[in-house]
Amino acid sequence: MKQQKEVTEESPRILKLKDKARKISIKEGALSTVQSGFGDVYITPYAIALNSSNAEIAFLSSFPGLFGPLSQWFGSRLIEKYSRKKIVLFSILFQALMWIPIIFLSFLFWKGILIGTIPLLFIIFFSVYVIFGNLASPAWFSWMGDIVDEKDRGKYFSNRNRITSVILIICAIVAAFFLDFFKEHSLLLVGFSIFFFLAMTARLISRGLFKEQYEPKIKLKKGYYFSFWQFLKKAPSNNFGKFSIFRAFLSFAVSIAAPFFAVYMLRNLQFNYVTFMIVNFSATVFAILVMPLWGRFSDKFGNYRVMKITCILIPIVPILWIFSPSPYYLALVPQLAGGIAWAGFNLASGNFIYDSVTPQKRGLAVSYFNILSGIGVFLGAGVGAFLVKYLTLNFMNTILFIFIISGVARFIVSFIMIKKIKEVRKVKRFDENRAFKNLVLKTIRLPMHESNHEILARKVLRKGSTNPVR
Repeated sequence: MKQQKEVTEESPRILKLKDKARKISIKEGALSTVQSGFGDVYITPYAIALNSSNAEIAFLSSFPGLFGPLSQWFGSRLIEKYSRKKIVLFSILFQALMWIPIIFLSFLFWKGILIGTIPLLFIIFFSVYVIFGNLASPAWFSWMGDIVDEKDRGKYFSNRNRITSVILIICAIVAAFFLDFFKEHSLLLVGFSIFFFLAMTARLISRGLFKEQYEPKIKLKKGYYFSFWQFLKKAPSNNFGKFSIFRAFLSFAVSIAAPFFAVYMLRNLQFNYVTFMIVNFSATVFAILVMPLWGRFSDKFGNYRVMKITCILIPIVPILWIFSPSPYYLALVPQLAGGIAWAGFNLASGNFIYDSVTPQKRGLAVSYFNILSGIGVFLGAGVGAFLVKYLTLNFMNTILFIFIISGVARFIVSFIMIKKIKEVRKVKRFDENRAFKNLVLKTIRLPMHESNHEILARKVLRKGSTNPVR
């Protein structure tokens, strides 16, 4: 009886601490998004300004795409020895400080020092930056899972994601205007340095907010751990394992082309930074708009159905880029398809992990999931680098041909592997004749904040990937 009384008396206090932590997390997410808007989304443009080759830009996706997820495994093991807050604070501090050597490269380039080595140094520094960011991911993912109750998870993360998406777009567009100004006055690297410094500052401030955020104690039962090799052995025979393998192959197919969208716009089409960012983030705008629709659809018919539908659109996205170089066309056609497709797919992927994995194993399972996906990114971007360096075509632009290869690879992966996955929870039967009509009409009548699902950010599923165009 005494123990029951203590639990009852403690509950209101815990609920209040969790509520405060959720509010702090939204503020923290907004500040960390400033880092992305002023920093992460300009990694490829910065590499181009440093005269990196197309192959080197592909490696800028390849190596961080592998080493980042690998560091998540190490981060998941740290949870056994250290508090999740301590892990996150440590990782964020060093992630933020990595902007200093990245900024220093612009000084070396300006002085003409180590010109031929600067792209390689940039790949190394950015890889370390991504490693530190990913180190915190399992702890953060597990921490947020304990702060946000299951029944409120969809509404909360949906709201948090919309706020961070809007801030990301605003920061990126503002930076684009100023970078065009700096470029006109032959001070482009100065402009990058200023915004990277602002990105570092915002990240350090967000770290301070983590100190104020309540961290529930996590209890790891004996025997919770399973090795990556054990995970691989069982993967072909269980639903989450099949999903992880599917995601890895899809990451491979996507990453063949992913590094080159920015290259194509900035180098081949000679877009200024404002045009580049408008095209780049038009997909994000479309994703925000369709978020309530996918949320309602996922609630009614399940995550598997969402993935199956979006896997019809995802292969088409890179192929649509070959038909016109017009920024209006690119923003309104391939980016519309991409925004709709990836909004639904990322939503379903994030929810599928939450539905499939117990809280005890959540951090570990996410790290293994991302390791497989990271291997796919590494190999896919490597194939892209090989093609862009050695493939010479007379009948069309090499990058556009790589887009076609990526589209075909996405189709093959989706067609073969999506059928192997099953829905985790009980959902309504999907009636193709009525489902879309009812959901669209109801969604139009609902305010945005009433969506009942989240889209988990690339930050959790593809941490380190900074290009929203895929």
